[in-house]
Amino acid sequence: MTEVTELLTAVDRLADRLRAMPQSALTQGAAAQGLALARELARRAQRLEAPDAEPRLMPEAGVFMVADQLAVAGHDLAEILRRTSGGADQAAEALRLVTETARGIGPGTR
Repeated sequence: MTEVTELLTAVDRLADRLRAMPQSALTQGAAAQGLALARELARRAQRLEAPDAEPRLMPEAGVFMVADQLAVAGHDLAEILRRTSGGADQAAEALRLVTETARGIGPGTR
């Protein structure tokens, strides 16, 4: 089993940060960055669960839903990685993506 606590913590912090942002910050790019990350995490989770299937694209549900989309995608990936033997490298890579996105969105995100 793979340890995913750091990944979950980073995902939850970024989702909380997005939830607290004003609409102006979300529409100026924060929501787009959050959605891109959510889509990437969801794609990775789908690839692990069904390697032969084409991943489905997470829909755009609006700027106020991005935080929830990120949380769901991040938690789904973490759960799959937790059950995956040898998933530590993938968990570390996902954590890196979350951390980089948080830095790109603005101060107070880590």
